[in-house]
Amino acid sequence: MDLATTAYVNAELYTGYELIRGGGFIAAGDGAIVSVGSPSLIESELAKADRIIDLDGKIVLPGFVDVHVHGGGGYDLLRGEPEDYRGAARFHASHGTTAMLATTGGAPERTTLGILLHALQAQTDRTYDGADYIGVHLEGPFLNPVRKGAFDESLLHPPDQGEIERYIEASGGTIRLITVAPELAGGEPFVKWLTAQGIRVSIGHSNATYEQALQAIEWGACHTTHHFNGMSPFHHRDPGVAGAGMTQTSLTTELIADGIHVHPAAVRFLFDLKGTWNVCVITDAVFQAGLPDGDYGETVVSEGKIYMKGTETLAGSSATMLHSLRRVLDYTGRTLGNVLPSFTIVPAREAGADKRKGSLSAGLDADFLILDDQLTLLETYVRGHRVYKKEK
Repeated sequence: MDLATTAYVNAELYTGYELIRGGGFIAAGDGAIVSVGSPSLIESELAKADRIIDLDGKIVLPGFVDVHVHGGGGYDLLRGEPEDYRGAARFHASHGTTAMLATTGGAPERTTLGILLHALQAQTDRTYDGADYIGVHLEGPFLNPVRKGAFDESLLHPPDQGEIERYIEASGGTIRLITVAPELAGGEPFVKWLTAQGIRVSIGHSNATYEQALQAIEWGACHTTHHFNGMSPFHHRDPGVAGAGMTQTSLTTELIADGIHVHPAAVRFLFDLKGTWNVCVITDAVFQAGLPDGDYGETVVSEGKIYMKGTETLAGSSATMLHSLRRVLDYTGRTLGNVLPSFTIVPAREAGADKRKGSLSAGLDADFLILDDQLTLLETYVRGHRVYKKEK
């Protein structure tokens, strides 16, 4: 159902590209942004609006886009039930995410096919009261067991053309990003083929040398998965995948900015080295995100850190995008306007959704956040619909 055309005025408006003090925008009844601009520009177009909402100087941001998320709030996308998709969408919307890629993990093929079918249903179901699912990030099974992280080594294997074609078919062609260890047998034709299909290839869970990573870039790889984690590390005589991500401008680097997966100094270093437009902040959140410390079967949560039981291996994150934004601002000393693209425009670009999501621009979806001056989230909107409001 279409909503009333609404003008939001008198905001500290961050479009993703610029800050407009006292600015505003008009969202049409179909959930798209009609116009964005200065007070004088918006005032001249107020006649188009059915209603006007004065935001009284509150901060407005584009909704966050998360290209690497497995669940949250007790809802597990790797379990793949419809309510898991609904619940995770609600949970992350309450922390500022308005669009995300449902992210798989290493699992038997039959399980992964089922997850992809549910992910496709989630993308087409417009009754959700949370973040939009805008595609799939396939993380596994084409990963190197040497850099398995929390994955079951027995479920990881070299690229398989027939298998990936079955996954693409089950997803309805909605796989936007795929994590691959390109040094594995068959890596070159696999990366080249995926790139030709328009799927962005991310180097991750990879033990590639620096030179092998450069080869993968030549084949079409353009992204790294949770940079510094699950990859050959940087060494001054062997830079590894970590070094390739830091030095190659053609690679956009994912970053879990929770202060746990990556040290605050390394967060600052990556932003200084790569710049905002080549860092893609993610959560890598799993179902335990938002839950209290405790025993969760194969994992244990302690002080927000999620470990495989009996080990020091991190098993995903309890981060949210808003939590990560606060951390990045603290760790880097940069301004909100400077780091914001890493949470919005860059991930929308990496998901192939920047024509719909990622900024407050005319023609894009009216996905936005209203916050106070302490960056407390007050309201979340997806396609013009309010999906979260902070309780008083």
